Amino acid sequence: MSMPTAVVEKQEKLHDKQKHLAKAFELAKDGTRLDFTRKSVLEHLHATDERDAQRKVKVGNDECDVLHRDLMAEEAKHYEIRLTEREADLTTPGPGTMEHPNSGHGERSSLGSLYVGSDQWKQFRKDKTREAPPFHAEIGLKTLFQTSAGFLPESVRSGLLVGAVTRPIQVTDLIPVFPINQPSFVYMLETTRTHAAVEKAEGVAAPESTFVWTEKTSAVRKIFDSIPVTDEQLEDEDQIQSLLDSRLQFGVRQRLDLQILVGDGTPPNLEGILNVTGIQTQAKGTDDLISAFMKTLTKIRFTGRATPSGAVMHPNDWQDYVLLTNANGDFLFGNPFQGAGPTSLLGIPVAVSDAETENTALIGDFANFSRLDDRRGVMVQIGFVGTQFTEGKMTMRADLRTAFTVTRPAAFATLTGI
Repeated sequence: MSMPTAVVEKQEKLHDKQKHLAKAFELAKDGTRLDFTRKSVLEHLHATDERDAQRKVKVGNDECDVLHRDLMAEEAKHYEIRLTEREADLTTPGPGTMEHPNSGHGERSSLGSLYVGSDQWKQFRKDKTREAPPFHAEIGLKTLFQTSAGFLPESVRSGLLVGAVTRPIQVTDLIPVFPINQPSFVYMLETTRTHAAVEKAEGVAAPESTFVWTEKTSAVRKIFDSIPVTDEQLEDEDQIQSLLDSRLQFGVRQRLDLQILVGDGTPPNLEGILNVTGIQTQAKGTDDLISAFMKTLTKIRFTGRATPSGAVMHPNDWQDYVLLTNANGDFLFGNPFQGAGPTSLLGIPVAVSDAETENTALIGDFANFSRLDDRRGVMVQIGFVGTQFTEGKMTMRADLRTAFTVTRPAAFATLTGI
């Protein structure tokens, strides 16, 4: 199914804006520095001086970001219609949610409540006299009422839980998810497409084109985790079951996030994008960071015939982009002391992941040529293993089953040496 005209127009507009910005960086290149005072740069950007040129570069990058979000929204509408028509009878279970546990606090008796519950008060209510009798309460006072020799203050544990440091889910959000109700995702890949159309004179036989399709299969794989827990923990701490539930669900999704990127494809592993045969490579070489990024986008567009929708970079590499400066040391993407830094480059959203190899970026059309076919979402179950029944224990287990597929390897490329 071809893309709607609105999508194509937005793709072309974004591409033109990216090329315009990349050209500015190419003209400004001066060894390892960028010189925005050059006449060619000022003319290209229609800028009056260096400061104006830098402002227009930042504005251009922001415009790319807006154009890309508009493009993704338009494509999402298109694919939502396709998905609704094709798989209306299936739904994807939603991911588990993290519930902040609430702690219950016992209510301590005040002096007022002690008085109302006293014998003097009860007698007063019975006699219905006009004046209440005096009330005496024994509170155990000593000569010096202090913490060490008096009433020890109570400290009740709050409901705040501070989690340990762990890698967040960073790559999965770039991948579209589809429901599946079978053990494999099977699709047809066109492996040969030769068009023989040509002009011919009258009466001459028509040439023959060649189109060959090959069936491809991605098996649904399982990722799971478990933890044993005692009856006492489950019974005495109300929040434990929901806490362990959310932890286990997060763990399997975190593992999926890693497999999408670096899985080696040997069963039961998924085949991650970086290990897919046929993805492209662009070396940075002597190019500046922006020019190298743009050249990678161009490879994806014209060799892979795809529209880049995202990038994955190691935190240290993304830092190098954000801190790019000109010859005077001015930050190209805005003053870091004035608001948050950029989250995209030339309109392409960047997922920062320490699972990505440092000095290498992955860029590609995640939206159109990668997919997760989810069998049933994450399922959490609880039961007995071995002698746990007699030991007063249970095991909680979480698992998901999914197939991950890169349908067009050339729609992805690594940018090396950054």
